[in-house]
Amino acid sequence: MNAIEIKNLTKSYGDFILDNLTLTLPSGCIMGLIGENGAGKSTTIKLILDMIRRDSGEIKILGRDNRESFEITKEDIGVVPDEIGIPEYLNAKQVGNIMKHCYKNWSEERYSRYLESLELPPKKKFKEYSKGMKMKLGIAVAMSHDPKLLILDEATSGLDPVVRDEVLDMFSEFTRDETHSVLISSHIVSDLEKICDYIAFLHKGRLMLCEEKDVLKDEYRFVRGTREAISAIPDSDVIGRKFSPYGAEAIVRRGAVQSGLEEGQVDIEQLFIFMVRREGKTEQ
Repeated sequence: MNAIEIKNLTKSYGDFILDNLTLTLPSGCIMGLIGENGAGKSTTIKLILDMIRRDSGEIKILGRDNRESFEITKEDIGVVPDEIGIPEYLNAKQVGNIMKHCYKNWSEERYSRYLESLELPPKKKFKEYSKGMKMKLGIAVAMSHDPKLLILDEATSGLDPVVRDEVLDMFSEFTRDETHSVLISSHIVSDLEKICDYIAFLHKGRLMLCEEKDVLKDEYRFVRGTREAISAIPDSDVIGRKFSPYGAEAIVRRGAVQSGLEEGQVDIEQLFIFMVRREGKTEQ
């Protein structure tokens, strides 16, 4: 069973259109949702959670339509939005006392462990937390009722590098259980590259690609050379090019690497930036 199945999902409002989105998150995997501001990441997450109504298409969570069975599936979903909606006058201990009445599988022991490992003072009011501490508390709540699916919108935002690394390890450990899955959006592409099995690129409401991370790294190469050498690579083999007074560089399909070019492994952030630049030139 797949954790999330989206088929031909469309949503339009104002001057924005999420256009015919189709993607699948297999159980036991982590998918990173990448895109610039306004690309449609938060809209996609809100549609999955049925916070806004789709215009057309299908969304299944853990094998069930998200509109028909959400009251059932919410027990199996842990959500961390970009803004943690916890009343400011509550402290972490009080939050736990409330949540244990909201979720059948709430674990006070697990919650206490997370508070300790994330260094969250249990009796400090939420309004006195820093942005990073608020995000960490949201993560602790989301993971303490034994969900099968975590949905995280910019969950590493506001965290320092050391804490981000600890949190990413928590997500990786979570998916050691093959019934557990994670959908995470982030502007910090390097975070997603560390832990994700699948990468989905959104740009201006369109899905540019959705593929296994290892396949992307194997299929594409970063090359550098003269302007003439980079320009000579056939357009069909090029994801994107960049020229400067000091030379030129490109991302190309692996089989298109020519002799005389400096070659290196592509990283996911490079791939996304070059694809977006190519799209921008196409639209002009």
